[in-house]
Parts: sequence; structure tokens; C-alpha cells
Amino acid sequence: MAEGEDLQTFTSIMDALVRISTSMKNMERELVCPVCKEMYKQPLALPCTHNVCHVCASEVLLQHGHLYCDPTSEPTSPAATPSTRSPRLGRRAVPKPDRLDRLLKSGFGTYPGRKRGAVHPQTVSFPCPACQRDVDLGERGLGSLFRNLTLERVVERYRQTINISATKGCTECKSSFCNECFKLYHPWGTQKAQHEPTPPTLTFRPKGLMCPEHKEEVTHYCKTCQRLVCQLCRVRRTHTSHKITPVLSAYQALREKLTKSLAYILSSQDTVQTQIAELEETVKHTEVNGSQAKEEVSQLIQGLCAMLEEKRATLLQAIEECQQERLASLHGQIREHQAMLENSGMVGYAQEVLKETDHPCFVQAAKQLHNRILRATDSLQSFRPAANASFSHFQLDVSRELKLLTDLAFIRAPEAPVIDTQRTYTYDQIFLCWRLPQHSPPAWHYTVEFRKTDAKAKGLKLWQRREEVRGTCALVEYLDTDSVYVLRVKGYNKAGFGDYSEDIYLHTPPAPVLNFFLDNRWGFNRDRLAISKDQRAVRSVPGIPMLFAAERLMTSCHLSIDLVIGDVAITQGKSYWACCVDPSSYLVKVGVGLESKLQEWFQVPQDVVSPRYDPDSGHDSGAEDTTVEAPPPYAFLTIGMGKILLSHGSALTSRDPNGCTVPLPPRIGICLDYEQGKVSFYDAVSFRELWECGVDCSGPVCPAFCFIGGGALHLQELVANKQERKVTIGNFAKLD
Repeated sequence: MAEGEDLQTFTSIMDALVRISTSMKNMERELVCPVCKEMYKQPLALPCTHNVCHVCASEVLLQHGHLYCDPTSEPTSPAATPSTRSPRLGRRAVPKPDRLDRLLKSGFGTYPGRKRGAVHPQTVSFPCPACQRDVDLGERGLGSLFRNLTLERVVERYRQTINISATKGCTECKSSFCNECFKLYHPWGTQKAQHEPTPPTLTFRPKGLMCPEHKEEVTHYCKTCQRLVCQLCRVRRTHTSHKITPVLSAYQALREKLTKSLAYILSSQDTVQTQIAELEETVKHTEVNGSQAKEEVSQLIQGLCAMLEEKRATLLQAIEECQQERLASLHGQIREHQAMLENSGMVGYAQEVLKETDHPCFVQAAKQLHNRILRATDSLQSFRPAANASFSHFQLDVSRELKLLTDLAFIRAPEAPVIDTQRTYTYDQIFLCWRLPQHSPPAWHYTVEFRKTDAKAKGLKLWQRREEVRGTCALVEYLDTDSVYVLRVKGYNKAGFGDYSEDIYLHTPPAPVLNFFLDNRWGFNRDRLAISKDQRAVRSVPGIPMLFAAERLMTSCHLSIDLVIGDVAITQGKSYWACCVDPSSYLVKVGVGLESKLQEWFQVPQDVVSPRYDPDSGHDSGAEDTTVEAPPPYAFLTIGMGKILLSHGSALTSRDPNGCTVPLPPRIGICLDYEQGKVSFYDAVSFRELWECGVDCSGPVCPAFCFIGGGALHLQELVANKQERKVTIGNFAKLD
């Protein structure tokens, strides 16, 4: 039992040593200069948060034409001297001392194109080797950078851990060196060769971090500039109105943040290991899928080549058959002509026949001979080859195929769809429309995602999805009222999903949508109003009655007011509906009214426009004759000539001279709160409230619309009534 415990203890110790060794080797990467690839010597903290050796930074500036100060003029420490360079990493070339002396005599911090005392001094740009960015060092160049003393101390502790230590010191250089580096930095034949070596010491290290400009100890931290400052820097004009805090406060805050971040990293080791395993698994899948993709492409190309080879054989066979047929005809024609040459004795025979004087005998012999001569004559006179030698009709036009082969490329996923804001709107549901960019690859189907935005919620709500949506529009159902939803779309094809469209935010109505039709059974004037067959639109056509009233219009304010109401009555809760008013309408009023009052309105013709009979404020109810203010039985929003009349008073009919007009939106929304006795009017596109007033809700209340003169309006069509075919997938309805 004891041996088992000893073995377990030994194993634990070995595991700990391995972890420590691995940690030390990993940390060594943080202690290596990105330029010389050796441990830092006098590391300078760059504005981009990276570090670089002072000597290395000077060499980089020299290569870019900038002059720099002698790096040995700054105090160094054992952790940042050449002795820190590991002999295993080799030596690196340094500028010759005589060259440095010449450069330093020419002036500190200067560079080509700059004169001393220039009116507009230039700044020094340093190419950071770590982030590959040009870092602005200001006018003073390296002289404006802080030494990273903490990094120097870490390097020193690491060196002591791996037993790399200094063996010699130099009082004049204020540095400690190993034997090899002492010779390197004190070359023979230079002034530095006169320096006397001393035992190594730690007194060369500065006690605190000094301001590179004023050589004063830093005491504060400027949060605006994110830079340590001394007392002299603090009072300079450049830090006026900056947020400056004591260095102790900055130390405590950064130490707390670093401690929390480190604790989080240490506590996430299992997560990191899981992610590494996932990445390794992804690497395996990438290798397998890549090989599979190569094989698929090879097979497809081989299939194309096989098809081309088969087509080539077919076309060549057709040409071969045509060629053989033509050659056979031509060879037959040649044989016929050769036979004519072989029968040339026929000519001599004919000449001898012509010498015959016996008429019957001549006729007998000449008749047969003449037929043969006619056939030969016709063949000579109508000669043409039996076949055409041209094969022009066997030429191939492969321009289209070549273009297809040239354009042969991997399938690209669809580009991000573009939401069609002109056709997209929200009412009882959301009707979302989109399109693909012009040159986008086609999409097989789309995924629509949406979620409700809630400013009070601590975290974001999860996206809800409608998958495999066919076509370029979709219905989004089951939404909360008076809420803002964000929606986005992405397409899919064989190459996978494309990018998401830009998010679009849509506001749902403030109350459930009331679906109703215009009542065409009673009350409205059929001579002046026309209701559509679907009972969702009405047009005012004054016509002859308005013509007859023309004489009265010249001498009085008599006008006819026509009224039409909805076929429903509201008795509880909140309801919302919307309508579109023709911008060319002369005067239209949209709103609500008590059903009983509206019936009275129908029974008594309203031909006089006066404050007492104006339905806007209910003055016809006699409210102005009583001392108790009662809510009016009607509430209407006045619209005319593409404008909406707004008033600063509590009702539009207050005749407020300060009333103003606003442009007519595409749709007007009306929301009735029956319990509160309140009606609100909205811009139904942006859901911006236009006006609000009270209304008498002591009985059933109906939607109502008034017309004075010509005009037209139609009720907003429900999204659910869109003539689109729905497909249900996973208990969700969506458009096909």
C-alpha cells in the first residue's frame, strides 16, 4: 500500500514538473524580441502595446533613414543587457560604433528632410514588427517611449531559472554582461575597449519608472491619452481637461482587471481543451471533406471528358460516312469518263459509216450509232462532279460551350437578400418581402429569422425561424402587439447558406387588429357615395347634387356631409384598424362615434357646417350649453388635399388658430381604448402618434368616415388575406 502511494506521489510530482517545464517554455515566447528573436534587452513599450529591444528599435529606424540616440546612453539592467542573450540563439550584428558616433554628432532625433528648428517638425513612424503597422512615435521618436521595467524583471527571473547569469559588469556602460557579450559590446580597436570589467551588480537598474521627456518619476496616469505622466507632464497644456488619476488608482484598477481575466482563463482550461478537441475534429473533417470534394470534381470533369470523347467519335463517324459516300460517287463518275476515252474508236467508226451511200444500210447503222453519240455529248455538255468536295456544313460552333467551360466554377452561395421596404409592412401579421441582388447566384429556398426586441430584458431573445421558405415573401404570425420585431433573411443553395440581409425593424400595432367591412345596408347616401363590392373601399362622387348646390355655395357655407360606418360595434377592450386616404380628397374625416349618435346622424340630413353640427368635438350634443364637460360622442381626424389638420388643443375642433398641418402618411391608424374612453391616431407606417382625444364610450362605438366633397379611402387589407399559397412545415405556416 505504501509503495502504491509513493508511486502515485512520484507520478504527481513528475506531472507537475512537466507542466512547469511546458509553462516555462511557453512563457519564453513572450520574452523574445520580434526583431532579433532573442530575449529582450532594454525593452521599449510601443504605443501599439507591443515591445521591442532598444537596440533593435534603433536599428529599424536606421534602416528607414531615421537617426537615433545611442542605446547605451540609457541605464540598463542585467535582465535587459546583452548578457541576457542566450548563447544558444547566436549573435546578431550591431551597428559599428564609429558609424553611431558620426550619426550622433549630426544631431539627435533628426532624419532626412528635416532641419533643426523647423517650423513644422515631422513625426517619426516606426514599423512595428509584431503587428505590421506603422506606429506614430511623435517628434521625439524613441525618446518618447517608456522602458518596460516589469518585462525586464520577468526576463531576469526567467534567466535565473534557466541558469543564465551575468559574469561581468561595466560601470561606464551601466550594464552587466556574460563573457561572450562583453567582448561583443566592447570590440577591439574602439573606445569601449578601454572599459574595465567589474563584478556583475544589480545597481544599474533604475529604482522606478522615469518620464522619458522630463526624467522625473511618473506619479499619475492619463486615462485620455492612456499614458503614464510625471508632475511636469500633468501641468502641460496637452493634458488640459484630460482625466488624470494617481498611478496607485490605475495600479489597483488594472491589477483587479488582470486578476479577474487571469482567473477566468485559468478556470476555462477545460473549455479550452474542449475547443481544441473540436478544432482537431474540424481539421479531420476538413481533410476528409476536402478530399471528397476533390474526388467529386475529378469525377465530374472525367464525366465531361467522357461525354466529349463520345461526342467526338459520333461526329467523326458522321464525317467519315459522308466522305466515303462522296468518294464512291466521284470514283463512279471517273470510271464513266474513262470508258468514254476507251470508246474513242467509235469516232473512227462513225466517220466510216458516213461514207456509206446505200440509204437503207446507212439508216440501219447510223440510228444505233447516233444514240450512243448523243449520250456521250450530253455527258460532256452537262458535266459537274457527282459530289461536293466542301465539308463546310460539318463545322462546329463551340463558342457557347467554350464560354460555359470558361465560366465553369464552384457554386457560390446566394448573396445577402435585400429587404423590399416598399412592400414589407406589419398589420395583423408581418408581410416580409425581399429580393436577391442582380448578379447573385440563385437560391433554392430561404430562412426567415425574427425576434422581439425588449429594451428591459437583460439578454437578447433567441431568434425564431421559418425554414425552407419558397419564393421571396413570407408571413410572420403570432406576434405580440405594440412591440418591435427585428427580421432578417438568408438564402440557401447547394453551396450552403449565404449572408444575412440587413436587419429590418418593424413595429406591431398598439392593439389587436379589428377586421370589419363598410356597412352598405343603411344610412349612407347612395347618390353621393359608392362602396366597392368587397365593402372595403368607398368613394365620394358628389356629381349633380353638388352642382345644384353651387348657387348656395356662393352665398353661404352650406355643404353636404356624407357618412359611412363600419359593420361592427366595439363594446370592450382595445382595437386597432388602418385605412388609406386618397391624397386628392377634398375633405375626409376618419374616426369613431357612438352607434346611437350615428343613427341620429343618418336620420337628420346634415347640410350645414357649423360648430354645432361639426362631429369633430361633439358640439352637436349640446355639451357647450352645460357646465359639466362630457366626452364628445364623436372623434374624427380631419384630412384634406394631402394634409392632416393637427391642433394644440385637446380636440381638433377647438378652432385653435395655432393648429398646424402635417403631410398625409400612406396609411392612417386608429386605436380605440374602450375602457379608457380614448382614441388615438397614428402614422400606420412608422406608428408615430399624430393625435389623441377622449370619446364617449357609454355605448357601442363604431368606426366612422365622413366625406365633404370628392374623396376616397379604402380599409387596410389584412396580411392574412394575401393571395399567397401557404405551406406548413413543422407546425409553422409560411408562404410558398
